[in-house]
Amino acid sequence: MASVKPAVPFDELFAGVPVMAILRGMPVDKTLELAARAWDLGIECVEVPVQDEAAGQVLAAVVAAGAERGKPVGAGTVTSAERLGRAVAAGAAFTVAPGLDPDVVRAGVAAGLPHLPGVATPTDVQAARALGLTWLKAFPASVLGVDWFRAMRGPFPEVPLVATGGIDAGNAAAYLAAGARVVAVGSALEDPAQLPLLAGLLHR
Repeated sequence: MASVKPAVPFDELFAGVPVMAILRGMPVDKTLELAARAWDLGIECVEVPVQDEAAGQVLAAVVAAGAERGKPVGAGTVTSAERLGRAVAAGAAFTVAPGLDPDVVRAGVAAGLPHLPGVATPTDVQAARALGLTWLKAFPASVLGVDWFRAMRGPFPEVPLVATGGIDAGNAAAYLAAGARVVAVGSALEDPAQLPLLAGLLHR
């Protein structure tokens, strides 16, 4: 049996860098360009969703580019064993999902990949913690609102949350101030002005 490479924990992946770039649904050249720009600006973590085979190929290309720089690249929208297989085949450093699926969590653990599941309620948070997960993705953050993050700090002060969904350079700081440890920005990156503005959060 092939050995599983040691997973890099989210504490290390997100250390000192409260921004993650989500590069979804773009051609490989555009995705590579944005990933390189993010890395140049100090945004260490990049996620590429893998909804289909073509996206898996894009992920593999970004993983290869990241490896040359020592940058971790994760696979997003990992909601099934098939998508987890794409993530593993591409060499992803971690997986992300919009919700919590215990089967996907267990398969990811077996593959040696840390998993960031989506949560939206205290019940979700408790269920994820019971599965041994530490970092959690609050999704959709813009619907939950900044007050949700403040409320979660009461019962779950030890749980680091990644705010995802509807985040951009205009509201990211508010989510971080409300208790999110990291903000993940996706569709807003279609605007080329976003990455430099988001990079400004690294130095606050």
